[in-house]
Amino acid sequence: MTTVECILPRTILGEGPHWDHTEQALYFVDIKASEVHRYTPATKKETVVKIEGGPVSIVIPVQGQKNKYVITIGRDIAIMTWDGVSSSPSHVERVATVDEVDGKRENRLNDGKADPTGRLWAGTLGAEHGPVDFTPHNGSLFSLSKDRKVTSHVTGVTCSNGLAWSLDNKIMYYIDSLTLKVEAFDFNAEKGQAINRRTAFDFKANGVKGFPDGMTIDTQGNLWVACFDGSQVINVDPRTGKLLKTISIPSPKVTSVVFGGKNLDELYVTSASVDLNKEELAATPSAGCTFRILGTGAKGFPGQSVVL
Repeated sequence: MTTVECILPRTILGEGPHWDHTEQALYFVDIKASEVHRYTPATKKETVVKIEGGPVSIVIPVQGQKNKYVITIGRDIAIMTWDGVSSSPSHVERVATVDEVDGKRENRLNDGKADPTGRLWAGTLGAEHGPVDFTPHNGSLFSLSKDRKVTSHVTGVTCSNGLAWSLDNKIMYYIDSLTLKVEAFDFNAEKGQAINRRTAFDFKANGVKGFPDGMTIDTQGNLWVACFDGSQVINVDPRTGKLLKTISIPSPKVTSVVFGGKNLDELYVTSASVDLNKEELAATPSAGCTFRILGTGAKGFPGQSVVL
């Protein structure tokens, strides 16, 4: 039996969940509040750190470096030093900036993830004009190598979002939300190359409500995709393009998902309350909450840290 429970209170724009299997802790961000959150299920303790300088969209530990995390601040990629307890970081070092050209300075970084080699991938979205309204085709998908060099891989992106890699690491799955598709690329992990773009799952063709947002992959090679403005998480087979399962979430703006827990069989789900009016917030008290889903019948993988 599948159960959905709210485990953490409302955020404005909860996003980017990362499960640290060694710590048995969930990290995620509130983009609009410029916050990084850390939650330990065993103790039910949550700590929050405020980041100055702009919206924060990802938090990923740096491999082998205690209290070091890769975060984004606006268009900047940075390394944050944080003890996991304090309300402000002890140090933030900006290491790269993307979209440094006229016409793209109002962009910001959005979703990101480390690939199987520890290389960071993160993309931008166009200037925000309203709910799911961005300057079209103005963003890109980038990678950051160990020597801190930024490479652009996909251009013409409107809202860069979820990332995942196939079990054999030969396919990268990617979401540009406004296309209403999960797409696939042939992936070369050693070279950090993604080519041969194609559709893996089509929201319209399958009658799925909402926009594809963040996603994760399970040990069977199936994807779990958050549906923004869809009040649900869907489970799809990207090899066949088939919808396998739908799980309703009591929050309209579901943003991302990650497997966690001791057995990596608990699905943690972030959501948002952004752009909801007073009446909508009153009608959906769980909007913006972070959820835990039990009984999906699936398991995931430990979160991949960034190698820098």
